Amino acid sequence: MNKWDKRFMELSYNVAEWSSCFQLNRKIGAIIVKDKRIITTGYNGAPSGIESCKDKQECMRRKMGIPSGTKHELCFAVHAEQNAIIQAAKLGISIEGATLYCTHQPCVICAKMIINGGIVRVVYDQGYPDEFSLQLFNEAKIKVEKYSEL
Repeated sequence: MNKWDKRFMELSYNVAEWSSCFQLNRKIGAIIVKDKRIITTGYNGAPSGIESCKDKQECMRRKMGIPSGTKHELCFAVHAEQNAIIQAAKLGISIEGATLYCTHQPCVICAKMIINGGIVRVVYDQGYPDEFSLQLFNEAKIKVEKYSEL
């Protein structure tokens, strides 16, 4: 890892603080970078115009006893990686050849979007219980690195 990786990973944690997720331990941030320039950012939160779990003061997933890494569709939040990709699309900015920095390992749904979006490198800090996403990244030859300051 280099000083740029450190800077962008720190920034992904700052972006994660904007999350509207009710679970404090599920604040996720993502940044898409190309040529040392930030293209877009994303954090996990409810879609525009939809009341968030934070506003509702409860987590639907926790209330239903849904384990982490499963049934992604049963959540009000759009994932941080998805929001970063969506913002690039809305702004008409290509993410082909970019790096995605994320506080957590992307899930399989995000992995598919990352692969099809043309992102070539993913740097994440915290793990996530989704081995299939890592399998897809490997098969697609996406460089995936667990962040380390060493």
